[in-house]
Amino acid sequence: QVQLVESGGGLVQPGGSLRLSCAASGTIFRIYVMGWYRQAPGKQRELVASITSGGATIYADSVKGRFTISRDNAKNTVYLHMNSLKPEDTAVYYCAKISGTESWGQGTQVIVSS
Repeated sequence: QVQLVESGGGLVQPGGSLRLSCAASGTIFRIYVMGWYRQAPGKQRELVASITSGGATIYADSVKGRFTISRDNAKNTVYLHMNSLKPEDTAVYYCAKISGTESWGQGTQVIVSS
C-alpha cells in the first residue's frame, strides 16, 4: 500500500506562485505514473497534470504554460509548480499514483484570492 502526503498549499494572491509537494512511500516510486488532481466545491475532480517514469508530461488545457509537474525519484517526491495563479485555480489539490492500483493523498487546499 502506497501512502502519499501533500504539502505546500495555502492562500496566495492572483498572479502569485506556489509549489506543492507530494512525498510517497515505497521502494519502486521511480516506476509509478504520478499525477496531480484538483477538486473545487460542486465540481468533479479533474486531472491537472501527470508525469510518467520517463518524464513524459500531460497538462490540462487550463494550466498549460502556468503549471509544471516534476519528480525527484531519489526523494520519492513529485512536485507541482504553479505560477500566474488565478482565482479559478482555487481547489483542494490531490496527489495520486495512477498506474497499477491507484493511491490518493488527503489533499492540500489552495486558495487564490485578493
